[in-house]
Amino acid sequence: MTSRRVFIKSASALSAAAFVKGPLTAFKPAPLIGLQLYTVRDAMQQDPVATLEHVAKIGYNSVETATYTGSQQFYGMGPLAFKKVLKDNGLVVPSGHYRLGEEKTAQPVKGTMLLEWQKAVDDAATVGLKYMVCAYLAESERGNLDHYKSLAEEFNKAGETCKKAGIQFCYHNHNFEFEAQGGVFPYDILLSNTDKNLVKMEMDLYWVTKAGHDPIEIFTKHPGRFPLWHVKDMTNTPDKTFAAVGTGSIDFKKIFRDKAIAGMKYFFVEQDKCPGSPFDSITESYNYIKKNLV
Repeated sequence: MTSRRVFIKSASALSAAAFVKGPLTAFKPAPLIGLQLYTVRDAMQQDPVATLEHVAKIGYNSVETATYTGSQQFYGMGPLAFKKVLKDNGLVVPSGHYRLGEEKTAQPVKGTMLLEWQKAVDDAATVGLKYMVCAYLAESERGNLDHYKSLAEEFNKAGETCKKAGIQFCYHNHNFEFEAQGGVFPYDILLSNTDKNLVKMEMDLYWVTKAGHDPIEIFTKHPGRFPLWHVKDMTNTPDKTFAAVGTGSIDFKKIFRDKAIAGMKYFFVEQDKCPGSPFDSITESYNYIKKNLV
C-alpha cells in the first residue's frame, strides 16, 4: 500500500511538472483522428463490436457512422447500446451519415430526411452526435438545377429539425455536384440556396480534387462553412482511384494549414475501396496523419 508520505511526494512532483509545462498543456487531450466506418463496412456488418475494438486499437479515437437505417438503427444496436460500445472503446462519435430518402426502393428506407427523420434525430441525440450528414444523392435524386433548389429547401427543413435537438445538419459532396449545368455547378446551388447556419458542408477532399477544384479556394469563398472533412488520398495513376492518406497526390499538409478558414472541427479518414484489407489501409492512413497532420 502506498504510504501517505509517498503519495504526497508523488502528487507534489506532478503538480511541479504541470507548473513547468503550463496548466493548459500539461493534460492536453490527444487530437481526434476519425474514421468513417463505411471504410470497414463489411466487418461492421459481420461483427460491429469487434470491429470497433480493432479500430480503437489502431489508434483512432473518433468515428463517423455510415447510413442509419431506422429499424436497424446503429449497426443492429439501439442508440444506448451503441453509445456504450463506443465508450467502452474510448471512441467518440461526432457525426453520422444519413440519406435523403427520395430514391424509389422495394422497401422504403426509414430514418431518412423524408421518412421518420424526427426519430433519426432523436436517436442521434441519444448517441451524442453533433452533426447529421446527408451522405449521398442517388442518381434519381439529383436532376436539374431546379431540383437542386428544391433539395436545398429540404436540407433547410432537415436542418431546422436538427437545430431543435442541438445538432448541426451537413451535406457531403461527391464529384457529380461539380458537373456544370448551363455553366452553373449544383454544388453552388446548394451553397447559395441553403441557410448557412442550418446547413453546413462536409467536404470530401478527394472528390473535390478529382472534380478539378481546389478545396482551399472553396474554403476562402465560403469561410466557416466546412466543419467536417473526409480525408482520402488519390493515386498517381490514370484512374485516380482511392489511396491511403499520404501515399497519393493530394497535398494534405497545405490543405490542413487552412483548416481555420474552412471552420473544420472534425475530420474522418475514408477509403471507399482498398487494395487489400481495409484495416491495413486505415492503419497506414492513421500513421501518416498522426506523424504529419495533427
